[in-house]
Amino acid sequence: MAKNRKIYIGSDHAGFKLKEELKKYLKTLGFACQDLGNTKFEPLDDYPDYATKVARQVVKNKGANGILICGSGVGMCMAANKVRGARAVNASDEKIAQASREHNQANILCFGQSYIKPALAKKITKVWLNTPYSTEDRHVRRVIKMNKL
Repeated sequence: MAKNRKIYIGSDHAGFKLKEELKKYLKTLGFACQDLGNTKFEPLDDYPDYATKVARQVVKNKGANGILICGSGVGMCMAANKVRGARAVNASDEKIAQASREHNQANILCFGQSYIKPALAKKITKVWLNTPYSTEDRHVRRVIKMNKL
């Protein structure tokens, strides 16, 4: 399980329902979940606002993780990755989730509520949070290079 039990979570209107469900699930796993918005269903909100809030908190609080949900997961992932030090992944299955942690030290997990069922999102989240970062030289070297971009 991840060392830091703090999870920052956010969604726009298109991911709101899945976010609310994942918050409850994370609590059962023993994680402290801080919702950075939107805290109510607002059809006209914009995903970059929440992606930025979550990514900045993840980067600021070393060892913390983030989860972002929008309609496809793509916009959240792209916006979060604009924040230096954020390494967001839009994981559609457990293998991608595991590899993103081991090889890339992903610190933000993104989902598309329109494309993933809650049960699978929970499985992916659990695998992602339980997968430690690799200490292999090649993986560490590559993450260092990404952090310099």
